[in-house]
Amino acid sequence: MLAFFLRYLRSLRANHFLPSVPFWENSSNSRGRVPSFAAMPKYAGVFLNSIGYELAPVVVSSVELEERLTPLYARLRVQPGQLEALTGITERRWWDEGTPLSRGAIAAARRALAASGVPVGEIGALIYAGVCREQFEPATACRVADGIGVSARTAVYDLSNACLAVMNGILDVANRIQLGQIRAGMVVSCESAREINEVMIQRMLAAASMEQFTLGLATLTGGSGAIALVLTDGSFGGPRGHRLVGGVTRTAPQHHALCRWGLAPLEARGAEQFMSTDSFAVMKHGVELGRRTWADFLAELGWTAEQVDRVCCHQVGSAHQKQILDVLGIATTKDFSTYPHLGNIGTVSLPITAAIAEERGYLKPGQRVAFLGIGSGLNCLMLGWEW
Repeated sequence: MLAFFLRYLRSLRANHFLPSVPFWENSSNSRGRVPSFAAMPKYAGVFLNSIGYELAPVVVSSVELEERLTPLYARLRVQPGQLEALTGITERRWWDEGTPLSRGAIAAARRALAASGVPVGEIGALIYAGVCREQFEPATACRVADGIGVSARTAVYDLSNACLAVMNGILDVANRIQLGQIRAGMVVSCESAREINEVMIQRMLAAASMEQFTLGLATLTGGSGAIALVLTDGSFGGPRGHRLVGGVTRTAPQHHALCRWGLAPLEARGAEQFMSTDSFAVMKHGVELGRRTWADFLAELGWTAEQVDRVCCHQVGSAHQKQILDVLGIATTKDFSTYPHLGNIGTVSLPITAAIAEERGYLKPGQRVAFLGIGSGLNCLMLGWEW
């Protein structure tokens, strides 16, 4: 059967129904092999016009969280101060209890629109990209779209990919702009850590084990906030914003079980949120995935590490930040961090870090800026900008 199939393929090629060589051998980028990463097109006319954000109002210190874990710390003989010492996070923010996710997302979206100068009727696509969503259906994006009053012609949908989804949303909108389908689009997200932290604290106290403490530690780094980004084709007058150059993505799905957040059935009835993170393995394999993606990223954009002026990373904590910068050979002076006071806000972390870095003059016009994103799964996506 195999011999017959091979003869069949040769006959098709001989009669010009198939190319004489596989498509990957014709690719100037692959040099005769299938690329090991997914490259994006070189974008010619996609601009990040504005970033709007909303900070959650309730400041929760690491000291406060540890005070709630006093019985556990006593049982395990853990000294207070370990949460901040291990993560570098002094405090994070939570929404007031019962705050709808769409409220924060709408506030951030309105800020981004006001800063961009783009009429809301010109938003051709609105993507909600949060890990946290209000319901399984309809899309949380629908409530945000209603809240800001988009056109009936706007594509409105949710997109999910752990902490990387806002970056994926940027690409979705950029591709629509590049194809001429829309002139402007918005990516919006709102994350909330209050609920999963409350569940995790109770679970840690009930289990009173080092294993549960270790698996739950990453959950306690979680913060809350909202973000919105407006991208355009640069045709709306005024400053065009920051030009998207391109990017690459790599994946290591064999590590999909290392960090999980979802619903677990209760013994009686119903379900409860759970989160489990093997922090050591996530850092080990995530940093290695980041190293490979960084090499591909520089090659694809034709940049050298020295030519990258600034980087904005996903905000996990001090240990991860130090290790990834060391492995990539990036000086700490090129990085701007928000995790000490905002914690890990999931999809919101990287773009809110960029927004605050720009407000404080750390990102300046003309700089080459790299967004270095990673999410559980594991997936890594890096984008290059001319700021």
